This record gives sequence, C-alpha cells and structure tokens, in this order.
Amino acid sequence: MAPPFQRHVFVCTNRRPDGNPKGCCASKGAEEVRTAFREELDKRGMKGRMRANAAGCLDTCSFGVAVVVYPEGTWYGGVKVEDVKEIVEQHLIEGRPVERLLMPFSRKAQQPG
Repeated sequence: MAPPFQRHVFVCTNRRPDGNPKGCCASKGAEEVRTAFREELDKRGMKGRMRANAAGCLDTCSFGVAVVVYPEGTWYGGVKVEDVKEIVEQHLIEGRPVERLLMPFSRKAQQPG
C-alpha cells in the first residue's frame, strides 16, 4: 500500500456533450493540465509524495479547468498548462496558494480570521 500523499491534486476531466450550457473542463484542456501536473511532479522527483489524478465532475463547470488540492481543500479555476509549474512551485512545494487562480469561494477560505 502506498503511503499517504503530502498533497493530492485532482483535475476535473469531466466531459459534457457539445453545446451544454454548463460547459465542461475536458473541452478547456483538462487532460493536458493533468498530464502537465504529472510530468512536473515526476520531473521534480515528487512522485510518491504528491499525486495528480483525474477527477469526475467537481461541479464548478463555469470555473474550468477546475483543480483542487488536498489536504488544504484549495480550489483553482481557469487553470491552463502554463499555470502548472507555478502551482507546483508556489503551492505544492512552498505551501502558498496561487492567489490569481483561486476560485472566489476558495479566496475567502484562505483569508485569516
């Protein structure tokens, strides 16, 4: 059995039919984002300590590509492949969420008090 991960990244890869008013993360590049996370973690030698997985619908379609990091429960929206290195470096390694990508409800949760 694998040990618990220090951080676990879930990337919504849900696909809805074309034309669905909610849209979907898959059509916004979710698979590429998930692959970029996996490659970046592997490149930095973090495989086994941190993990990036595909997730089904995270019910935040309007914010896609949606990414959530546990154990903190930090939610990111509009994530693109070019954002992955910043999230890995700043959040996963240094422990500081990337403010510009936080979903509105996650921004409030990150504020003290």
